[in-house]
Amino acid sequence: MKKSLVMALAIALGVTASAYAANPFSDVPAGHWAYDSLNKLAAAGIIDGYGNGTFGGDRLMTRYEMAQIVAKAMAKGANVDRLAAEFADELDSLGVRVAALEKKADNVRINGEIRARYADKDYKGVWKPQKSAADIRSRIWLTGQVNEDWSYTGMIENVQDLHNNSGDENTDFQRAYVQGRLGGMAVTAGRYNAFFADGNIYDARADGVELAYGDKIKVVLAAGRAADNIYGSMMGVEGEYQNGGTYAGGEVQADFGAFNATAGYYNFRKIADNEEMDINNVIWFAGAGAHWGDFNLKAMYLRGDKSANPVEGLSQDDVFHKDGWTAGLAWKGATADQVGSYGLFANYYDMGGQTFIAHTTDAETFRLFGFKGYGVGGNYTVAKNMVATVAYYDTEAKSKLGWYGYTPKARILWTDLTFSF
Repeated sequence: MKKSLVMALAIALGVTASAYAANPFSDVPAGHWAYDSLNKLAAAGIIDGYGNGTFGGDRLMTRYEMAQIVAKAMAKGANVDRLAAEFADELDSLGVRVAALEKKADNVRINGEIRARYADKDYKGVWKPQKSAADIRSRIWLTGQVNEDWSYTGMIENVQDLHNNSGDENTDFQRAYVQGRLGGMAVTAGRYNAFFADGNIYDARADGVELAYGDKIKVVLAAGRAADNIYGSMMGVEGEYQNGGTYAGGEVQADFGAFNATAGYYNFRKIADNEEMDINNVIWFAGAGAHWGDFNLKAMYLRGDKSANPVEGLSQDDVFHKDGWTAGLAWKGATADQVGSYGLFANYYDMGGQTFIAHTTDAETFRLFGFKGYGVGGNYTVAKNMVATVAYYDTEAKSKLGWYGYTPKARILWTDLTFSF
């Protein structure tokens, strides 16, 4: 038996003692490298050598002999999943079922990504935000199978701000949810990433439940609590509004092959809940898309109905425009496991302040005031599981800030390199 195999089996069973009362094998002296491990394996009943009291360590083992050792180790609770998979046929012949063990070995999977980002920012407005953003974001995903119908997903995120000389960084449990089926209905519940209206209304963490029924025509219902800090920054500077409120609503999604369509509404309540501002907002939307060859075209119209304390000197509609629309065109797209794959995209936005809560774009959205402008970019797989992205965004606030007399604008050059594993 090879040295590495003996040590692996001994470790799997937890060898802690250095010696045992009697030497079970006459051909393994006390000074031999395998003495302690073989003593432990023999005491546990995993190996028994040959009838003449020898171990026969230099003799080649058959696969069936090895399968017998693996079967005994399994019976003792040793973690020998890889060996069980290797000798599955022999174990099956010996009457040892390994299917359940193989499922257990694959039950929990770990993967993740590391994204290095640098964004150059040029703002024109009353605020003087940071001129650039540079950070490294790490995400570790854990996926476990509860049973044939249900699974669990968790995600830990760490963000290192490279502009922060103090070395502070944030590590949070950003996702923790279960997914499964109840009859013909798909269920997602817990802390998950909510994606409403193709991300035009909301694309962020949420604590809630989502139900979906159907295939070609799907009905989706959702309710829960939006993430904190939805209104936590404006023009790159931290603000006073600290939560996204609660939500309820749904949408209908239809897939007709080369064409698709969606429509629905979401009701957000107690957004930015504090003494100065209490916002409720119902957002309706309808969108459509088409794809042909490597091209993908999509467009959406949105209308909000927001109630909030008015801004002094301006009417509600002057600040929070009710209507919004967006359109986008994409060509191909980088795939992480296909080196040399690439894609291009272009989007135009005209989004009133009442039409979104946490928009999916990386452009400056000016939060309460709404935004309009465009974004263009591309991505490229430079090596397996390494995708580079470059994008440029040029947006301005929909509402002129009357008390200052001009409209804030922002230009962002976004670059990132994402490693996945």
